[in-house]
Amino acid sequence: MSSRLYNRLGLTGMSGKMGIIGFSMLLFMLVLAIAGPSLVKHDAKERSGAPLSAPTSDHWLGTNDLGQDIVAELVVGARVSLSVGFLGALAVMVIGTLIGLVAGYWGGRIDAIFMRIIDVSMTLPFLPLMIVIGVFMGPSWTTQIMVIALVMWSKVARETRSQILSLRTRGPVLAARSMGAGDIYLLCKHIFPGIIPLIIPQFVQTVNVAIMMESSLSFLGLGDPLTKSWGSMLYYANARGAFLTDAWLWWVLPPGLGIVITVLGFSFIGYWMEERVSPRLRSVYRVASGKNKQARNGKLTLDESLNSIIEVDNLTVVYPKDQGMVKALNQVSFKVGKGEVVGIVGESGSGKSTIAAAIMQLLKPPGEVQQGYVRLYGCDLASLSMEELRKLRGSKIALIPQAAMNALNPVLTIRKQMAEAVLCHRRMDKESLNRRIDQLLEQVGMAARTGSSYPHELSGGMRQRVVIAMALINEPEFVIADEPTTGLDVKVQVEIINLLRSLQKQLGLSMIFISHDLPVVLRLADRIVILKHGEIVDEGATERIAYTSDNLYTRRLIDSIPRLNKRNIHADQGSQQAELVLGGTI
Repeated sequence: MSSRLYNRLGLTGMSGKMGIIGFSMLLFMLVLAIAGPSLVKHDAKERSGAPLSAPTSDHWLGTNDLGQDIVAELVVGARVSLSVGFLGALAVMVIGTLIGLVAGYWGGRIDAIFMRIIDVSMTLPFLPLMIVIGVFMGPSWTTQIMVIALVMWSKVARETRSQILSLRTRGPVLAARSMGAGDIYLLCKHIFPGIIPLIIPQFVQTVNVAIMMESSLSFLGLGDPLTKSWGSMLYYANARGAFLTDAWLWWVLPPGLGIVITVLGFSFIGYWMEERVSPRLRSVYRVASGKNKQARNGKLTLDESLNSIIEVDNLTVVYPKDQGMVKALNQVSFKVGKGEVVGIVGESGSGKSTIAAAIMQLLKPPGEVQQGYVRLYGCDLASLSMEELRKLRGSKIALIPQAAMNALNPVLTIRKQMAEAVLCHRRMDKESLNRRIDQLLEQVGMAARTGSSYPHELSGGMRQRVVIAMALINEPEFVIADEPTTGLDVKVQVEIINLLRSLQKQLGLSMIFISHDLPVVLRLADRIVILKHGEIVDEGATERIAYTSDNLYTRRLIDSIPRLNKRNIHADQGSQQAELVLGGTI
């Protein structure tokens, strides 16, 4: 199997390797169940040797107390146990998913009734319930499947209902409903696709448990006494004294190992499938790949004599898709000098925020750095451990995120959150800490008393100032401002831009300013990088980009900026966007 196919199937990394192991185990058991009975020369129900014979060339695993071949029992039992497990799991998923769907989507009295039934079902003791139902219905295949379904459906129903409750209030569903979409359309187009990532690993886990339950029911004597299964083999071995002789070695261990291998195989597959259908479950952040790791002496060293504080070299970031890889960044290279402001401009989806995440080593899965480097004072950040990166974030490099409200904890005051940012790196007494917080708040144009406020009590511009203060509180040398004016009105945008420009000059910061608003970047940056579809299409000093660039895409961006002069501006200076342009380079 080629490496490209492995990547496409998600069979790389730790979960991918476990998936391969799981599939191999399950494939072995399926071949044993399907082809085994035709390959074994003895009939599982016929006497073919002396009772309790030890393994020989004719009987590889010996015989049971009736002289029946244990290998023949084992392969027939695999077929029965796997069949009951699959059918039982299928019954569980059908019942649980339908009840969860009805309760979660329609809600109201139906939801209340089903939830009370689920609560009662989940509070009943598992093993006694299983035995009572099994004894009442009598030993058979049907009994086993019914017991599995009745015992396990409630957990699936509850999880499915929770997912649907979340899905039915999301934007796409509400938008479709507002346009007149009916229930059938919403279920087919929005609800079912949303619960499939939950149903697939649920089914795998349910098959796993169902096989264990089938073996337990058969071991307890609730299976079909005329049918060979792994559980019935264990039941008869225990009932007929196999543990009193050496017979347990070939009579008990093989079906026990069959159950263990099957359960482990499904567990490994379930672990792989959970990550495959839900990328959020993958490793939180991809710090480094083996090819980028450098041999170091265990001590972080930065060469601060270099002119460039940040160097992005041939950086390529990819996101896996079903048909291959999508390149979010393609061979991006640029540098940021000491005290320099580099503006990164591009349309939505051009890769601007991906650059910020890659520099901070906070690239979210399933994205990964395919090639290239990000160096801080010559040190490859991808080669650092999580602890080393933690020490650098905030103290050497800092990020001003674009969504200030999302970056702030709604249940903590501003002062507590700013204190956390300091205490992550060093210890300070309470008086010094409060003095530092007051200093930063005043530095970003806010009163010290604002520290006792909660985020929801502040305006958008004030929250953005708080986020800027938190980024600067540990005196970093390099700051990434990722669209810090997004969602703010034009007047507040001007105030934030002026604040950033003032702080950058006052503190001598190196900065990357990311925005899709070219006039803002022209006003603030020393040098500009133009991105399109993840590639750099133009780069240079601000004045060259503004006046003399011959790149067609850049020229279209520049020409699209409205040129206003002072005679066009109302006497009350009402046009703040005109102020942005006039106050900048053009």
